[in-house]
Amino acid sequence: MEARSLLGWVSFLFTRVLFPGEGAVDTRVRPWALLVVVLLPAAVLYPTLNFHLLEPDEGRYAQIPKEMVANDAWVVPTLQGQPYLDKPPLMYWLVALSYQAFGVSPAAARLVPAVCVHLTILAVYLIGRRSIGERGAFWAALLLSVAPGFVCVARLLLLDGLLTLCVTVSVLCGFEAVRTGSLKPGWWVAAAFASGLGFLTKGPIAEMLLFVPLWTYGFLAARQVARLRHYALFAAVVVAVNVPWYVAMLREQPQFLGYFFWQHNVMRFLQPFDHLQPIWYYVPILLGGLLPGTVLLGAFARDLLRGETSTNARPALAAGFWLLAGLWCVFFFSCSGSKLPTYILPAYPFLCLALGEFVGRTRWNTSLATPGLVGVMASFVLFVSHVGMPWYAKERSPYGRPELVERFVADPDTSVLCFPRNCDSLAFYSNRSDLRNVRTKDVNQMFVECHHRPETVILFTHQQSLAGFKEILPPSLGIREEVSLRRKYGRGVLDALFGSTPWGLCDVVVVYPKYQVPPRQ
Repeated sequence: MEARSLLGWVSFLFTRVLFPGEGAVDTRVRPWALLVVVLLPAAVLYPTLNFHLLEPDEGRYAQIPKEMVANDAWVVPTLQGQPYLDKPPLMYWLVALSYQAFGVSPAAARLVPAVCVHLTILAVYLIGRRSIGERGAFWAALLLSVAPGFVCVARLLLLDGLLTLCVTVSVLCGFEAVRTGSLKPGWWVAAAFASGLGFLTKGPIAEMLLFVPLWTYGFLAARQVARLRHYALFAAVVVAVNVPWYVAMLREQPQFLGYFFWQHNVMRFLQPFDHLQPIWYYVPILLGGLLPGTVLLGAFARDLLRGETSTNARPALAAGFWLLAGLWCVFFFSCSGSKLPTYILPAYPFLCLALGEFVGRTRWNTSLATPGLVGVMASFVLFVSHVGMPWYAKERSPYGRPELVERFVADPDTSVLCFPRNCDSLAFYSNRSDLRNVRTKDVNQMFVECHHRPETVILFTHQQSLAGFKEILPPSLGIREEVSLRRKYGRGVLDALFGSTPWGLCDVVVVYPKYQVPPRQ
């Protein structure tokens, strides 16, 4: 094959120089390997799920399903009694079902993302073995099971763990559908169904993370990915999964489509309004989060460039696809101005598949260093999951010291306001759905309302909010009681690492009118 153009040269480099191997042929499941892939993640994920909810995300995603169950309202998600239109409902539905089965608790809520993480690891092993062989898939699943940036983070009550499962299964099935050059309809429909569930979790990002690596692979490997009728079938499955809820939602909240797709997808990517970070933001996060796989990256890079003469010892074309899929995920989110560490969770399974193929094919498969690295990281993630995270969550939770805040929110007849952001985990623990959020622009209206109540509890969610509040507090309002949640560890490093206040709650005050105001008619 001659590379007569730049694109042809790129294809030649990918298929004949970097990934010319034929790949492993032994895909038989080894029972002991499957047992390890089942038990090791289970030991990390399930024993300690009931630690304190973290603000803001865990509090929000625990409270929304709680209100769904309490109100028996499954179409329009609500937060503090108000429609919450930022995301589709699949995660809320699953957590609500968990509440109904096991009772309302942080453990029942976190069971959903924990199961998603476990299923992702199992999918990497059981489906991944078809493309890179059983030995490579086992090492991929093992590396993923002990990667702290994945297993310790994805089990938190966030949408990203469920999205990662949907994207991983979708890409695994999509690659199985096209990798031989002859499309397999069963795998294609499975990929579409998983992708549709991803759409129902967080919108069209699931399709973006699937099709770009598939198309790139099809070009580089000179294989047609799919025909028009196949794309029509894929779209039909995605639409069938999503249309019932979207139609029902539009009937209840006609503004949802524009708000969600434009504001929280297009504009958040092109003109971000929060979580602004530089383009290199994910590099240190990935290098630390992928350990011990990070240690293998250098050896993997040398292997790609070494030019081994034996075909069976060369990197397989499937490994090239998994590397493409992982790097595309990192690149895509790096281009977005709005960044959070959890956004690149879908990259971890694909990068581990590429590294697993490398380990299973080379001397690293039998080297004592490989199980040694896995053992060290397994000990680390077990410690973090069983000791570190529960302790950290208690320190950073607004409800970490209930004796300070519980009495302010226990009485449902007492009006409680959050200024200037929500404190949803406190609402969850106090069994309330009426902790109204007041923005800075609405502070004058808040003062008016405070004059018409015997007392109002205000939860200050930013460190400087109380000081600013006191400066503009009208003389007709007084502060009956004030409680600060600030604490000092006595060491600058610990203060910087763990903060001087919990996440999402800094101070509590009780405001009362100094002069009697007639009730509003």
